Amino acid sequence: MEQLKKLNLKGHLLTAISYMIPIVCGGGFLVAIGMALGGTNMYADGLVQGQFTFWDALATMGGAALGLLPLIIAVGIAYSIAGKPGIAPGFVVGLSAIAISAGFIGGILGGYIAGYLAVFIIKNFKIPSWAKGLMPTVIVPLISSFVAGLIMIYVCGVPIAAFTNWLTALLMGLGTSSKLILGLVIGFLCIVDFGGPINKTVYAFTLTLLASGINEPVTALQLVNTATPIGFGFAYFIAKALRKNIYDAEQVENLKSAVPMGVLNIVEGVIPIVMSDLVRALIAAAVGGACGGAVTMVLGADSTVPFGGFLMLPTMTRPWTGLAAILVNVVVTGTLYAVIAKNKVEDVTNVEEEEEPDLELDDIQIF
Repeated sequence: MEQLKKLNLKGHLLTAISYMIPIVCGGGFLVAIGMALGGTNMYADGLVQGQFTFWDALATMGGAALGLLPLIIAVGIAYSIAGKPGIAPGFVVGLSAIAISAGFIGGILGGYIAGYLAVFIIKNFKIPSWAKGLMPTVIVPLISSFVAGLIMIYVCGVPIAAFTNWLTALLMGLGTSSKLILGLVIGFLCIVDFGGPINKTVYAFTLTLLASGINEPVTALQLVNTATPIGFGFAYFIAKALRKNIYDAEQVENLKSAVPMGVLNIVEGVIPIVMSDLVRALIAAAVGGACGGAVTMVLGADSTVPFGGFLMLPTMTRPWTGLAAILVNVVVTGTLYAVIAKNKVEDVTNVEEEEEPDLELDDIQIF
C-alpha cells in the first residue's frame, strides 16, 4: 500500500486534468459556436479549400481538439511523472491509444506507462559521461516511446477498446430508472468537495464517456457545479423569509462574487462561505447536487461543451432540460440549507464611549 501511495497515481491524474481543462473548454466552445451557427465538424473527412464555410472551420477546429483528448491526457500524466522526458512517450502512446480506439481510458493508462517507463530508464540506464547529454533528448524519448507505444497497441489497447465499447453500449441502453441512479451518484460525488480531487476524479470518468459520444454525465457534473453557488445565494433569501440569519456580513460579501462565478461554472468561490457551517453545507450541496444530476440524466440534457455554466445551455439539443436541472438544484440546495443552517444571532455589545474631558482654558498663556 505504501508503494502504491508513493506512485501518486491520483495526483498525476489531477495534474493532467488541470492542464487539459483549458483545451477542453476552448475546443468545446469552438464546436458549440460553429455548429450553433450552421457549421459541421469535418475533422474526419478533412477540410478541402473552397468547400467549407467559416463556421465549418470553427466546428472542425474544436472537433479536432476534442478528438485528441486521449493524447492530451497521456502527455499530461507522463509529463507530471517524468517531466520533459515524459512528453515524447506520452505523445506517442496517446496517439497509439487513438489509433487502436482505446479512447480516454487508454490515454490515461498510456500516460502512466510512458511516464514511469521514462523514469525507469533515467534511473537505471548507465551510459558513458560523454553521452549523458543525449539522455533527455534522444535515448529516453526513443526507448520509452518505442516500448510504451508497443505496449499500448499489442497489450493494452484491445481489452481497453473492448471495455470502452461495452461501457458505451451499456450506458446508451440505460432505462429511466438507471439514468436516475447514475445522475444521483454523479451529482452527489462531484460536489462533496466543492471542486476538489473527488470532483476532478468524477470529471475524468465523465470525460471518458464524452469521448465516446455520451454527453449527459459530464453535463450533469457541470450543471451541478454551476447551480451549487447559486443555490447558496438563493438560501440567503429563503432564510430571510424564514426570519433566520445564516450568513455573517463577510459571507454576504463573498456571495456577491461566488454567485456570478457559479453562473460561469466556477464552484470554488463558495468555499469561504460554507466553511463556517461545513457539515450542513455539505448535506445541502450533496442533496441538491444529487437531485440536479438526476434531473439532467432523466431529461437528457446533452451539452457538447463540458464547461461554461449557463453558456452550455445553447449547445444542448433541448436547452430547457439544462435550465430545469439548474433550477431544481438551486431550489433544493438553497431551501435545504436555509432550513438546516445555524441561525446566527448577532452579538450586540454596548460599548460605552469615554467622555473626553473638557478643555480648560485657564492654563493657556498668550505672549
